[in-house]
Amino acid sequence: MNRREKLEAMLAASPDDLFLQYALALALASEGDATGAISRLEEMLAASPDYVPAYFQLAQLQAGRGQAELAKPVLTRGIEAARRAGDDHAEGEMRGFLEQLS
Repeated sequence: MNRREKLEAMLAASPDDLFLQYALALALASEGDATGAISRLEEMLAASPDYVPAYFQLAQLQAGRGQAELAKPVLTRGIEAARRAGDDHAEGEMRGFLEQLS
């Protein structure tokens, strides 16, 4: 059983676990399934808009596919979520990435 399969099994037992959802999206991305990873992150953020790390990963995947115009509003929302959460580090990372895309 590979990492993704293990995460899927764990997520089946705990479907509301945000970290497992996030980890599965990253596993999909590392396997080369950017479409699946993007879909998972978008669904996750629609249901849990305060999960700050998902914004940066989603924007990176979008930008990596040449979709910088989609990544910019994701980063803007992520910066706002990071500010609300008091996560200065994540806010700074996303601001820097947004500046690179502009």
